[in-house]
Amino acid sequence: MSDSFTVGRLYPGRLQPGSLTQPAVKSNSSAAESSASFQNVLNQEMVRFSNHAAKRLEQRGIQLRPEQLGQIGQAIDDAAAKGSKDSLILMKDMAFIVNVGNRTVVTAMDGKSMKNNVFTQIDSAVIIH
Repeated sequence: MSDSFTVGRLYPGRLQPGSLTQPAVKSNSSAAESSASFQNVLNQEMVRFSNHAAKRLEQRGIQLRPEQLGQIGQAIDDAAAKGSKDSLILMKDMAFIVNVGNRTVVTAMDGKSMKNNVFTQIDSAVIIH
């Protein structure tokens, strides 16, 4: 459990092991079509970090473990199921503003940065225990 998140990596949220392999290409399908559909599935399952969020993680010394990334992915899924567009995700002493539609964390804060802060331009909040 000492694994930590490296800025710039993507997390496969709900994908099961082995499900990242590309489907077999049918003889009447082009490789480009197959690749495009695989990329669409992959894009729908990832938690991405914007450049701004990646810088904030680094500046604030926030390291995310794989299980925390999984929790963020699940929180995004929950927010999407309720029709959210931009959500605040609170996890212990961290906060993340997420664009739900493209599954992108746009900024990240630690406990110190959250203090006396007002969160604007969000339509939902998800609290992770």
